Amino acid sequence: MTTPLRFLFLLCAALAPLRAANDPADAWRAADDARVQAMVSGDAAQLATVFSDELLYVHSSGKADTKASFTTALVSGKSKYQSVTYEQRDFREVAPGLVLMNGRCRVKLGQTAPFNELYLSFLAAYRLEKGTWRFLAWQSCKMPEAEGAKKP
Repeated sequence: MTTPLRFLFLLCAALAPLRAANDPADAWRAADDARVQAMVSGDAAQLATVFSDELLYVHSSGKADTKASFTTALVSGKSKYQSVTYEQRDFREVAPGLVLMNGRCRVKLGQTAPFNELYLSFLAAYRLEKGTWRFLAWQSCKMPEAEGAKKP
């Protein structure tokens, strides 16, 4: 390899971690991971931090919740999320400070086993509010299991 090509290769290799560290999708994934953890824990303080005050959460049943009603349900245990496992989770910034997330996931709900298991397709939105990505909206629908598909 010639010296200029070697230098270019080494420069690209050295800058790759910096590009990855500045990838905005990392912040979006972290915000969503924090949201899922807060929903599973049912901790009011965590939920207040990750949910936008304007949250609209539309369940796969069609029931709609606001930040207040959804937080109350999660903290009281009326709605109990055991886990959310993503099969696919994609992000795209559609405007400055507004990110859409879509994909498919498996959700386990309920207080005790056997848990209600849902396979969902979803669209969610995050908005940058005072420097923090906050969960703004969720809409999901139940998906049929693919023939022969095995649950994880």
